[in-house]
Amino acid sequence: MPRIPILMPQLGEAIAEAVVRSIRVKPLDRVDCDQEVMEVETNKTNMGVTVPCRGKVVEITAVLDASYPVGATLGYLEVTAADAARAGFKEPGPTRGKRKPANRQATGAAAAKQGEAVNGGIHFRVDEEDAFTVAEPTGVRPTVGLPVPANATGATYLSPRMKARMQELGLNAADLSGIAGTGAGGRVTIEDFEKFVRQLDSHAQSDASPMRIAVADAMRRSCLRPLATVGRPVLLDRLLMHRKQSPSKPGPTLYVIRALAIAIAENTAVGGRLVGGKIIHPRSIDIGFAVEVDDGVLVPIIREVDNRPLREMVEPYNQLVRQAQSRKLSLEATGTGIATVTNFGTFGLVWATPIPLPEQNLVLGLGAGRKKPVWSDEVEAFVPATEAELTLSFDHRILDGGAAGRLLSRVADLLQKPETL
Repeated sequence: MPRIPILMPQLGEAIAEAVVRSIRVKPLDRVDCDQEVMEVETNKTNMGVTVPCRGKVVEITAVLDASYPVGATLGYLEVTAADAARAGFKEPGPTRGKRKPANRQATGAAAAKQGEAVNGGIHFRVDEEDAFTVAEPTGVRPTVGLPVPANATGATYLSPRMKARMQELGLNAADLSGIAGTGAGGRVTIEDFEKFVRQLDSHAQSDASPMRIAVADAMRRSCLRPLATVGRPVLLDRLLMHRKQSPSKPGPTLYVIRALAIAIAENTAVGGRLVGGKIIHPRSIDIGFAVEVDDGVLVPIIREVDNRPLREMVEPYNQLVRQAQSRKLSLEATGTGIATVTNFGTFGLVWATPIPLPEQNLVLGLGAGRKKPVWSDEVEAFVPATEAELTLSFDHRILDGGAAGRLLSRVADLLQKPETL
């Protein structure tokens, strides 16, 4: 019977490879069409690898915790000619002899070039006679396909010798920040660098996860811009009362997301990006929110928040939280938004200066609510009230302190009328 490959699927436009985290079948197991046989991890989420048709697993070539490029062969199925044809494979024939040795220089892109894309690019048509060569697993976690390219920018000068050594070790210029240079003008010399590398070997070490690498690289890119933060208190009593009376019980974060979207929609320039000499306004008010996961943070996106009443977003929001916590976000939910809301008050923090994502201009933070005496003009006395701090971190090239303060005040005013959100 013919054999067809189980391939690493295309996991998103910016994802070039993924790490195999679990293998759910073994040789001789029978599988059905679209059955999930493996789980792989990218820097953004966990996704399943499915088989293109029913058949019998005859070989698993993937290794746990190894990284494979898109299009790489992870195993083989033995199938009928009819099932192979229905899955889009052209005239598969019986296996003749052993597979050709893998070409270690080949990549997933080369493998994809040999085939013809079907099913939306998820699998590839291949002739059995074609030499289907793939790269050997590296055993290293992926550092490509991240939200931000890991370019070596930050050092004033890097010699060709230094660049070659850094490339060999998989480092970038940001990693040199902990080295005290002894060269002219404080330049880091190759001797300084090698001494630094030797010292690292004396410390306990652990592999950084793809999530940690992605977060670190995104924050490095973000801090290339002039960032600033403003803050002000906001009363939460009306919000909490409205939440108590609402059947769907929206969380405080969702109220803030909705209020921020309305405020940005009133003047879309504040949510824009500076490109050259122009401010690019957003076409849609898509707001993300931070969800803590193992070893990092995911930012699911809610689309067109300014056009969706609060009550209609409760279930989609809760579903996105669950998907993020289980690392099962869809590609649509991991796209780019124009701003992020983070509720750092859940950690007991009252003040923070969160950093906007590289592709965004704004991040709004909500601190922990605390009971405080607040002056009431109605009774002309101090009364107990629940107060929290709102912070707004922004790209200072787009906004000045006054504009940021007005945007933050507008959000605070909208939160005093939760029934209108």
